[in-house]
Amino acid sequence: MSGNGLAPSRMHVADVLRTAGVGLRTRKLRAGLSALGIMIGIASLVAVLGLSESSKSDLLAQIDRLGTNLLVVQAGQGIGLGSAELPDTASAMVSRIGPVEEVSATGTLDANVYRTDLVPSSQSGGISVRAVETDLLLTLGGRIAAGRFLDEVAAEYPAVVLGSVAAERLGITDLDDRPLVWLGGQWFPVVGLLDPIDLSPDLDRAALVTQAAAEEYLGYDGVPSALYVRTDPDWVDAVMSVLPPTVNPENPDQVEVSRPTDALEAKAAAESAFTNLFLGLGAVALLVGGVGIANVMVISVLERRAEIGLRRALGATRRHVAVQFLLEALLLAAVGGVGGVLLGTGVTAAYARIRGWGLLIPSLALWGGLTAALLIGTIAGFYPAMRAARLSPTEALRTT
Repeated sequence: MSGNGLAPSRMHVADVLRTAGVGLRTRKLRAGLSALGIMIGIASLVAVLGLSESSKSDLLAQIDRLGTNLLVVQAGQGIGLGSAELPDTASAMVSRIGPVEEVSATGTLDANVYRTDLVPSSQSGGISVRAVETDLLLTLGGRIAAGRFLDEVAAEYPAVVLGSVAAERLGITDLDDRPLVWLGGQWFPVVGLLDPIDLSPDLDRAALVTQAAAEEYLGYDGVPSALYVRTDPDWVDAVMSVLPPTVNPENPDQVEVSRPTDALEAKAAAESAFTNLFLGLGAVALLVGGVGIANVMVISVLERRAEIGLRRALGATRRHVAVQFLLEALLLAAVGGVGGVLLGTGVTAAYARIRGWGLLIPSLALWGGLTAALLIGTIAGFYPAMRAARLSPTEALRTT
């Protein structure tokens, strides 16, 4: 009991919530539009983080599946004297390196591929012709989409396997009709079609023949243009350092060694940079939503001066009025936050399904989104709540 015999004015939590909800229920359109700003901002943050994590997870799984121990050796220009091409002994020399597990050579051929032999044009749709070893697919970890890969049985016979892009450009989608292609002035039966090869996209646009068939029918000189090398994963860097002098002892500077998965890792880093950019844009959208809530609450205070004055006259304290308006702002932000999390999750799930990714939304995006919405609501509602609390009953009830 207080000194004057009256109990201090109190409001139960249920009363506060009910009172705070009155303003939202009576101005549904305005409240909905205010919550929409927060919803868009939160949805942007959740979707950006979800899509980034889903994409990165898929990319890392792809890198793990392909392995980071594949190296590609090619001839470079260098600064020394030499022919700027790989020696014909390169494959045999590399295979002698201890940690090297597999080596497969390919050679570029001066030939074109067509679907017909009737006056072929000078263009072949950007399709190259490669002489390859029969273990190439195993070294690259590639897969056959249809038919079979080149093998020792048919090594000396004219047969060709098409990369995924090459097959599409030639209009060959299956092998049911036993298709033929006009290659280097004679017919080659297509015995296989490849799935896309992630670690060597240039082979997707190539027609592949065995080295023996290339020498017999296409004038291949046996000089490789590239070596694909699989090494012990623990010795990748060491093997990279010894490959140039092993391949070309006289001019090691003319040998270039690369690791294809570096490009995938660079892609992951680039996506992280874009993620930060989009997070910044989402934060701006969230800030705009907070400004919208603050604006709506200030207008609400001005429109409800009579209500504030009447409540104060009936015994409501400044704290009661401040809590009412602050809670209104928090309710608006909470509705926008929940809606934003649901919307962002839905967008992420739909896009991940289209791209064939696994859905991965970090808990930081979910709980962080809700926390950010409530924080923005608190900040946006603080000034209007204080302004409402400072109104005296006589000033609030004064007719304007």
